[in-house]
Amino acid sequence: MTSTLSDLEHSWTEWHSLREEELRAPHGWLSLTALHWLTPEPATFDGIPGLWSATPDGVVITATAADDLVVRTVREPRRIDGTVTLHPVDGLPGTLVEMGAAVIEVVRRTDSHAIRVRDPEAVTRTAFAGVPTFPVDERWVLHARFEPYPEPRAITVDAVVEGLNHYLSAVGEVRFELDGQEHRLVATGGKAGGLSLHFRDATSGGSTYPGGRVVRTADPAPDGSLTLDLNRVVNLPCAFTDFATCPLPPAGNVLPVAVEAGERNPLRPDRV
Repeated sequence: MTSTLSDLEHSWTEWHSLREEELRAPHGWLSLTALHWLTPEPATFDGIPGLWSATPDGVVITATAADDLVVRTVREPRRIDGTVTLHPVDGLPGTLVEMGAAVIEVVRRTDSHAIRVRDPEAVTRTAFAGVPTFPVDERWVLHARFEPYPEPRAITVDAVVEGLNHYLSAVGEVRFELDGQEHRLVATGGKAGGLSLHFRDATSGGSTYPGGRVVRTADPAPDGSLTLDLNRVVNLPCAFTDFATCPLPPAGNVLPVAVEAGERNPLRPDRV
């Protein structure tokens, strides 16, 4: 038992270190400092040069070379000197516009466009001291079974921003037993393979973020079996910043038990 737990803790520690390193990235989720929704009327925003507006065709930016706004493109960076139109895709990471050490992310969410600033000097990043977690425990490593749908199902979920929706592809359900009771969660496909389970539980809104947490798994075996390690449940970006537009869990993805595993409510230096 001791050896197994030590192996589990060692593996988790390596994984958690990589997780926190990713959060600390200069332009990662901890660097967000502003979120501005755009309208058809060109507007200015504090600390951001140029005029910004949104049309059905995309986001229109008007700036001069002296404003030093540089669009990151696949081919080569392009300094804005005049008017350009960007075409972010709903639900995907936005187009980045460099502004000195910071970047402006141009995003589309549902039928709205917005810009958000990613600044390495954001207090949420510079004061980041790690993510509080529950103790690692082998009781949270569960045998589970994936039951795929005959075809992926398009589902719509709400967002932490009122009025926004996220459009996801549900690929099936994951069934597992916890404390003698069977539970099922709707699964979506992971961006890098595997499955993603976004859920609330009895800790949500207490010791953990009210919008739920996410755990990702490897690809199921051919018979559908998989390991569900709830020690690796993580917060969504909206737990760390007020400037994210995260989805809420799919309908029904609520566990009646307290999953005291994985990440807890993060510290918020921006609210001190």
